[in-house]
Amino acid sequence: MLNTLREPESETIRLGFKEQYVSAFKWMLLARTVEDKVAALWHAGKIAGGCYLGRGQEAVSGAVGVMLRPGDIFAPLIRDQAGRLAFGEPLFDILRTYLGKKTGPMRGRDGNVHRGRPHEGTYPMISHLGTAVSLVTGVMMAKRMRGETGFVGATSIGDGGSSTGSFHEGFNMAAVERVPLVMTVTNNRYAYSTPNARQFACHDLVDRAIGYGVEGYSMDGTDLKECLEVANHAVERARSGFGPQMIVASCVRLSGHAEHDDGFYMDKALLESPIGRDCIRVAQSYVVEQGWADEGTVQEWRREAKAQVEEILQQVQREPGPDPAEEDWHSLATAHLIDQDFSE
Repeated sequence: MLNTLREPESETIRLGFKEQYVSAFKWMLLARTVEDKVAALWHAGKIAGGCYLGRGQEAVSGAVGVMLRPGDIFAPLIRDQAGRLAFGEPLFDILRTYLGKKTGPMRGRDGNVHRGRPHEGTYPMISHLGTAVSLVTGVMMAKRMRGETGFVGATSIGDGGSSTGSFHEGFNMAAVERVPLVMTVTNNRYAYSTPNARQFACHDLVDRAIGYGVEGYSMDGTDLKECLEVANHAVERARSGFGPQMIVASCVRLSGHAEHDDGFYMDKALLESPIGRDCIRVAQSYVVEQGWADEGTVQEWRREAKAQVEEILQQVQREPGPDPAEEDWHSLATAHLIDQDFSE
């Protein structure tokens, strides 16, 4: 079922929307700022491993993140920095993980994209794309078995990842069990370097919603206004017992697949088309047009975001990394088993 959303009608809703919009926009600015800093650190050789950024996808991710509440579940993907921040991820977690500090949530033991705080509802990104769908589905089924209601689970995938077997199996299970899952598929036109035409034959990925028997929505991923309205509708539908919701956002990533990839294969016409717009520029123009802030205020928000990132980075850089000679490399999850006697 493909749904068409109407504009909010009451002034009360409009005032609430203004607050949501400005909040989401600020998270987008912070996400872009910290990721630009991470990219600079990677190019300076200060970060090991890959560097995958969400440039151009902040509106999609941030819109979902601001709609989630305490008690909800969020399993982000590599380009979900805006949503992570909106759902409560501390800047310390980001920079400590990328710089491999033992003070971070991964204790310097794993790649920089697998950070999370499961006890607070943010699950670490799983590199086997599509697997998070069944993970979140299982979590929501467990909540239901415990009698916990009113919560939703959100996760995301790219156009390429939506073709994996794990995605189809997990989403089919979510549809059959009618769990409150919000599934965001960001179609940025490339699965690494493979264009849509070599990935799927359907006209639009949202058409797949019909096959699963779930409600689907197609939106412009460069327009924060549309992203917020669609995300709000989908989250509330899932929270109200209408089963899984599929959101398909159209945009173009504004960089290569990662910092080691220059994106030479991307169709330049896409970048010059409406879906190639920078969502942050679009959002800034809308904020100014609505009179919610002037250009000077927006620039002050940018300076505040940069100052916040720089202040935390300076502290993190002084923190220790793991010492291979002293570190106990057992799994954090099984630490409680170390002193147990299993001889009997």
